[in-house]
Amino acid sequence: MTDLLWLIPALPLAGFLILLVTEGRLPKLAVALVGAGSIGLAALTTFVVGSGFLDAGSEPYTQTLWVWMDIAGFSPNIALYLDGLSLVMLGVITGVGFLIHLYATGYMAVEEGYSRFFAYMNLFVFAMVVLVLGDNLLVLYLGWEGVGLCSYLLIGFFHTDAENGYAARKAFVVTRVGDTAMALGLFLLFRELGTLEIQAVLEGARVAWPAGSTLCTAVALLLLGGAVGKSAQLPLQTWLPDAMAGPTPVSALIHAATMVTAGVYLIARMHDLFLLSPTAQLAVAVVGLATLFISAFAALTQTDLKRILAYSTMSQIGYMFLALGVGAWSAAIFHLMTHAFFKALLFLSAGSVISAIHHEQDVMKMGGLWRRLPVPFWSMVVGSAALAALPLTSGFYSKDIILLTSWDFASGGPWFWGVASAAAFVTALYSARMIFLVFFGTMKTEPEDRSGPNMWGPLVVLALLAVGGGWFGLAPLADVLPDGGLNSHEHSTSLVWITAAIPILGVVLGILIFGSKQIKVDGLLRTRLAETLRRFWFGGWGFDTFYDQVLVRPFVLLAEVNKNDVVDLAFRGTAALARSINRMTARTQTGRLRWYASSMAFGLAVVLFVVLEVL
Repeated sequence: MTDLLWLIPALPLAGFLILLVTEGRLPKLAVALVGAGSIGLAALTTFVVGSGFLDAGSEPYTQTLWVWMDIAGFSPNIALYLDGLSLVMLGVITGVGFLIHLYATGYMAVEEGYSRFFAYMNLFVFAMVVLVLGDNLLVLYLGWEGVGLCSYLLIGFFHTDAENGYAARKAFVVTRVGDTAMALGLFLLFRELGTLEIQAVLEGARVAWPAGSTLCTAVALLLLGGAVGKSAQLPLQTWLPDAMAGPTPVSALIHAATMVTAGVYLIARMHDLFLLSPTAQLAVAVVGLATLFISAFAALTQTDLKRILAYSTMSQIGYMFLALGVGAWSAAIFHLMTHAFFKALLFLSAGSVISAIHHEQDVMKMGGLWRRLPVPFWSMVVGSAALAALPLTSGFYSKDIILLTSWDFASGGPWFWGVASAAAFVTALYSARMIFLVFFGTMKTEPEDRSGPNMWGPLVVLALLAVGGGWFGLAPLADVLPDGGLNSHEHSTSLVWITAAIPILGVVLGILIFGSKQIKVDGLLRTRLAETLRRFWFGGWGFDTFYDQVLVRPFVLLAEVNKNDVVDLAFRGTAALARSINRMTARTQTGRLRWYASSMAFGLAVVLFVVLEVL
């Protein structure tokens, strides 16, 4: 069955092409069937191919489709590579992606550009599938840039609003910074190892570079630069909160099944490079730890429902980077999978709430909705429990392994555990805050639930996965990643219990503050220090302000000073000279025969003179 692998990217690409060439002329039912159906068929094909792959003993499988180019011995193939890691990623992309597409058939039904929306969504899934199936880094980079393009198109989908266009451009530009670093890493890899085939690169790196090699560290850090751009980690995380300008199903797709997980996949796929460079691996852990910490506190202060979830995504991706950095490779992918379940559930639930209250996103204008919106309410409760990593939820199993493994990290493990645990406590606190502000208290906006089975059906399925998706582990990863699967070290009973109790304490504190209000914090929040911290965290710890002052404004000022473009002076001068010569020569075309005859005679005389002089 593995020979059907090519169908997985081909189906969403076919859906995109059908919607592209029909230019919105299809009825909405046909658009929904093509848009969601192509992803559903891709998910079914993934199941069939995956079953055959596992039955065959999980041996890596390569399917070469054609030679991309052949230049001076450089002949990369368009080839697909299937192993346990890419199989897990395919399941997340097509499975969760299909549920998001199905939900979007109802959510986007009242919006303009229905066909265009699903065309972009199909292209997004196609690009992400190419990224994870690419047998060489060039094909991977093709998918990498494809998801960047699609994110730009979808974030700015409501393009009549200038702010949405700005958010799309911001995402495109900021991620290009990381993409440039990644491209430099690929050039360096090819120069040193002579290939971009992933397996050949990993084998060649083990042979050519000793542990701690400067070249290996440089390549690994450049790849990390690409990863932090796509996965919205420090210092290139500023684009993700603004990406909430796109439709809610887009937010779910970006945060759960595509794009932000690409950086995690890249580092996991190229793990041998990071194992050869302890410096680069430590950098991955530090980046993840810093991001998860600042994002958790930023989420605690947000009032926009989707921005709360956006910062929570940055924080959870930070846990994945932390896991990769401390050597919990399989746990990182495990958390990637469980996060896809509960984050898609949270975004789609939030979309149902926002749609029901006339597209209001301010949680301070919500409240009292739990009776009127029972399916979104229970879905968001389940998703928040998994986000907070409460016991018996999928998020608990994956995050718990990451926290416990971080304790054993050679470079200050207890400190890593302490910071990550503090962020886990804050995560549970802001999850409780979100639930109580949205669903309890006084109703401030009268809801109108317009969702149907195509919207609440995916919520039910994702809720089941958010609870039970962590019970099965990830056996296919055992032969792919260096830790051999989800193996955790022995830890003291007290550490295990403390780690498990931290999110519970966060939820309890959230109930006491935002639910029963037995703990009064109003007076504390009105202090100057608390208000300063709130504004600082609300603004994403000042990164946008810093970049605006240091990079954006000087660039805009330079553009204003150079509005006539000094660089173009040379080109404009060349054009002006050509026009002047043209005008001068045009005057010689008088239409008078005597003038032409005398000109020819003069020219002939000049030629004869030159020839005679030379001879």
